[in-house]
Amino acid sequence: MFTQIQDFMTEQKNLLAEQAQKFREDPVDSARGAATGSAEGLKSLKDPVRVIARSGVKLTAISQNALQGLIELQSEVVTSALTDAANRLERAARADNVIDLMQEQAEALRTTRDRMVDEAARAFAIFKDAGRDVRKVAAQTYAKVVETAEEEVPVAKTAPVRKAKRAVRKTTVRARKAA
Repeated sequence: MFTQIQDFMTEQKNLLAEQAQKFREDPVDSARGAATGSAEGLKSLKDPVRVIARSGVKLTAISQNALQGLIELQSEVVTSALTDAANRLERAARADNVIDLMQEQAEALRTTRDRMVDEAARAFAIFKDAGRDVRKVAAQTYAKVVETAEEEVPVAKTAPVRKAKRAVRKTTVRARKAA
């Protein structure tokens, strides 16, 4: 294990020395190469950012639809609870004796239990649908961002770098003319 770490460190040191040597020999070319690489890296981020932004919009729509369904369900739950309470009071007022009252209340309790089970199932269905939609958006986003990034990105063609021409001194010619 220690030998592998030393080999890795030696390899990294050699690569760094090569990079330093290239930079020392031609700093302008190295800077151009770094700038070109950075520009390509920034350009390659454009599509993933758009995909993630669109995914955010889709997730917002999913959460809005889920909340809308939950708010509508909550409204129905409150309305039906109030209606059930009012019906129980009406039945209690109409009951002739305690036995009729207990039978009416037992029937109302069964109805309330069935209603609550139905409402819980509807809430679960809303969460299940939202979860399925979120999973679908996440899978699509992952496929578009990560898997396309794994594909080989074509390298942009750049013009060959030309070395700057050195200005030639003509001191001898000027000296002859001056003499």
